[in-house]
Amino acid sequence: MNKLKVAVYAVCRNEAEFVDRWVNSMGEADLVIVADTGSTDGTVEKLRERGVEVKSVSVQPWRFDMARNAVLNFIPDDFDVCVGTDMDEVFEAGWREKVEKAWAPGTNRLRYMFTWSFHPDGTPDKYFWFEKMHSKHGYRWVHAVHEKVHYYGEGTETYVTDGSVRLNHYPDWSKSRGQYLALLEVVMNEEPDQDRHMFWLGREYMYYGMWDEAIDRLQKHLEMPSAQWKEERAASMRYIARSWQGKGDNELAKQWFLNAIAQAPNARESYVEMARFAYQFQDWPAVYHMVEEALKITEKPVSYLNEGFAWDWYVYDIGAISCYYLGLYSKAEELAIKALNLSPEDQRLKNNLNLIHQKLDKA
Repeated sequence: MNKLKVAVYAVCRNEAEFVDRWVNSMGEADLVIVADTGSTDGTVEKLRERGVEVKSVSVQPWRFDMARNAVLNFIPDDFDVCVGTDMDEVFEAGWREKVEKAWAPGTNRLRYMFTWSFHPDGTPDKYFWFEKMHSKHGYRWVHAVHEKVHYYGEGTETYVTDGSVRLNHYPDWSKSRGQYLALLEVVMNEEPDQDRHMFWLGREYMYYGMWDEAIDRLQKHLEMPSAQWKEERAASMRYIARSWQGKGDNELAKQWFLNAIAQAPNARESYVEMARFAYQFQDWPAVYHMVEEALKITEKPVSYLNEGFAWDWYVYDIGAISCYYLGLYSKAEELAIKALNLSPEDQRLKNNLNLIHQKLDKA
């Protein structure tokens, strides 16, 4: 096994509620270091009590990349592996040993699995590859928000991948993401030719209900020559559809949902969104057709674009309801049972299944 020096680093502000859990997870490293940007809730004191090295930094105007670069610079030069995390993230136990085994000579970066969200029963919901574990030299953070580690070293960057190294995200979902929009506008002004920034900015406008701005940016994303990832293009189209619906134009919304299906026919999310749209108008044949098409796609991709509602009980539920109104009671029962199996404590799903059984008993 390689003998590596491993450092974990993070940026924080008022994260006292996460300190113990985070330190328990990250303590497998040789060094755990944090840049505090102005905590007032006892975060610094708790971290130091747990043996974490804490540096106070000030970044004005605020940018995530500058703050992360500041703490990265505090890590001594003789460290081999640096692991950037947030304090609401937790490595599964034994991660250090797995990194030691995977980190072959000449490695610059390790790609591992990140679980962004979980179902109520604790099973993973949205998960994708993460790349924030890197060598000390030749890296810096870029972008004011949605920041990433950028390689600027000499020669070719060398990756290793180990999906058994798992980092899990357990955030406080009540916290505001209010600073994201302004920072995305900064990033877009700095790098106007980056399609991913345009996509994220358009999506953020949609989250805020700024429908015209969302449509404008997302259409610009689709027009960019570099925007070639079909699944992301389909997501832009779905967000444009949501925005047109927000503006009250259901015909344009429907067309954009259909455009999304045509753009990436293997993306389950587009069919389920179209089914959800049709459900609002009690268009039961359309709901049923879209659910059937969605359920033909059985392999969930490892992608940050995954939408939980396309892969949980919801798709079976609206499929069962559409079949009920179409008089397809046996099919409705099949789908309702699957929905209930995925959400066994949901009383509404239980009641729906009972109604379907009553119809079957009368048949």
